[in-house]
This record gives sequence, C-alpha cells and structure tokens, in this order.
Amino acid sequence: MADTEEMFLRAKHRTFSGLTEEAERQWTGPFCFVQAADPQLGLMKAWRIGDAVGGGDEWEEEVALTKQAVAGVNQLRPRPRFMVLCGDLVHAMPGTEFREAQERDLKEALRETDPSIPLVFVSGNHDLDQVPTPSTVEQYCRAWGDDYFSFWVGGVLCLVLNSQLYFNASACPQQKEAQETWLEAQLSRASSEPKPKHILVFQHIPLYVKSHDEQDEYFNLPQETRQNLMERFKRAGVTAVFSGHYHRNAGGCHDGLDMVVTSAIGCQLGDDTHGVRLVAVTANAVVHRYYSLEQLGQRGVDEELRKMLQAC
Repeated sequence: MADTEEMFLRAKHRTFSGLTEEAERQWTGPFCFVQAADPQLGLMKAWRIGDAVGGGDEWEEEVALTKQAVAGVNQLRPRPRFMVLCGDLVHAMPGTEFREAQERDLKEALRETDPSIPLVFVSGNHDLDQVPTPSTVEQYCRAWGDDYFSFWVGGVLCLVLNSQLYFNASACPQQKEAQETWLEAQLSRASSEPKPKHILVFQHIPLYVKSHDEQDEYFNLPQETRQNLMERFKRAGVTAVFSGHYHRNAGGCHDGLDMVVTSAIGCQLGDDTHGVRLVAVTANAVVHRYYSLEQLGQRGVDEELRKMLQAC
C-alpha cells in the first residue's frame, strides 16, 4: 500500500480515552455500550408549531432531556465502554441563525458525562445539511471530529459512517469517493488477524426502516445504495448497523445483518418516549433494548443489563 494511502487510513482511525487500538484489538469478554440518537436541539418547539424548517428558536427541553440521559448513563453498572450519538446533534442547519448556540449548549449538556465513558459522535443530515458540501463537512469536523472513522473496543471493530454521502453527495463527490475507498479498506482489513469478534456500524440514516426491500423514502437509504452496502457488510461479517433519524424505534434483520433504528433523546415522531438503547456485546451475539429516560434512572436496570451480558 502506498505511504499516502496508509497515512489516510491512520488519519481516519480514532482513539478515545482507554480505547487505544493496541489495547483494544483483543477480545476480553462481554461489555456494554449506550447508543443514542437525535438530541436535535431546537426541533421540539419547531415541530409543535409546524415550522420544522424555519423554527427552532428554543431548545431548553432538549437540553434538559440530554442532561437526564447523561445522568442515567453515568449511574449504569456495569459501566458502558462508550456512548455513541447517532446524528442530528442539533436542529439548526449549517450557517443558520441558531447553529452556534445549539452546538454550544449541547456540548455543555454532555460535559457531565463520566470521563470514563468516551463520547462518539456520528454526523446527521442536520449536522451536514440535506445536500452536504465540502464546507459543511469541514464545519462539522471542526466542531465534532471526523465525519467517518473507525475505533476498536474489547476486540470489536466499530465503523462510523457519514450516511449523508450515501443519501445525496451531489455537491461533494470527492468526499463520497474518499469514504468509499476508506470503507472498502476497513472491511478488507477486518479479515486480518486478530479478527474482530464483531464488526459494528454506526450511521445516522438507516439502511431501511422496516424491510430490506422497502421503497425509497426520506427515512432510508436509496435501494441501490442500500443493497450494495448490505452485501458488502455481509461479506465482511458485520453483525449490526445502528442508526437514528426516524425518531421512532424500528429496524429488522435480513441475512443475519441486524438493522437497529433507535428513537430520539429529543423530539418523538411516533409513540415511543425519549430514551436511549443499551447494547450488550457477548462472544456470540449483540443484544439490545431501548429504555426510556425515566427507566434509565430507576433501580433494576443494572440487573437487566447484567442478564443481557450473560444471555448468549
């Protein structure tokens, strides 16, 4: 491999406190993590008044919910190895009036997360714009880190993708090509020793919401793109894809690939309530359950989590 390509691959590998690749490539036993999505500061009021495009001038509710989620996660025992936020961190699009203030307030709300629980950020359509540009991708990266990258934890390879490049990359084709090159290299390297116990993918837009062959819509990836990714993930041995975007719990399993769609910390568009998903990773399976924020702060969750870790 050329030196420049090797440097590119390294640049897209992230290390977090306690999650260095050298220490984390070996399987060391079951562990858990938290998957959350769509805090989307500013959407709740905008949705209520019917102005989800031009609204978004208040976000105290989402800040309070995010702080509630952080407090609940901090109490979990066993302690999660990390918490991943699967996109739409804020509602204001790049370059709009409330963007800077929403990002500032979200970071402040997340600041109370226990330092031993690394935060992993995934880019969403509101973080990059519906049609991302090189400029909006750069802005996101300055605020939150790389828009796609990999990391290892406990013998598991985690891949974070910029799903907006699969939804509409018409204004930034070079960025899409770069992610494709990187992803193919990551999936190929996953077959090298030591092989990961599992490969997990995190992205904002789901491959599909309910069925692998459903029609194209706002909440899923286009069919051609979807099938291409699913085939590649299956060949590489990916266990599960985790996403948000739908603001409801959904998903399914096709050909052994689990598609997990998790509802929002913030605005709910269905019958679910504000919450997060607890994920238990064992040698043989990845099992998960969605908890409301109220449930997360109650006694008994720790015991349920321990049972999940012993289930398979």
